[in-house]
Amino acid sequence: MTQKTYIAKAENVERKCYLVDAKDKVVGRVATKVATILRGKHKAIYTPHVDTGDQVIIINADKVRVTGKKMRDKHYQYYTGFHGGRKIVRFEELIQTRPTQVLRLAITRMIPSGPLGNKVKTKLKIYAGDKHPHQAQQPIPLAI
Repeated sequence: MTQKTYIAKAENVERKCYLVDAKDKVVGRVATKVATILRGKHKAIYTPHVDTGDQVIIINADKVRVTGKKMRDKHYQYYTGFHGGRKIVRFEELIQTRPTQVLRLAITRMIPSGPLGNKVKTKLKIYAGDKHPHQAQQPIPLAI
């Protein structure tokens, strides 16, 4: 009995749109679930080199929570490109100034970098409030 390996074709993949309400959810738990859906690992036809993932819309990103002392101890760093240009931003500052950036960083760092990863990351939409302009896609509510 010979078995053949199934390789998904990009044009044959059925795409869905999911809606995630991040209110009072832990950042890491939301990020892992969303990253799995964006990559398409929740589907039986998952193929590592083909974009088989779905679109994800996240609302209430400003109301996420973290466990332990991460609210004041966790920090994000980036480099400006100049000498001595390392910048450090604490979690509580970032959630107040740019609330969508916290979830975006957590999710995009779970997706491999490269051309396929860049394409996958474009299917992520994050909004701070409970309104979003994607009603036409008829998003399916996803419980986390």
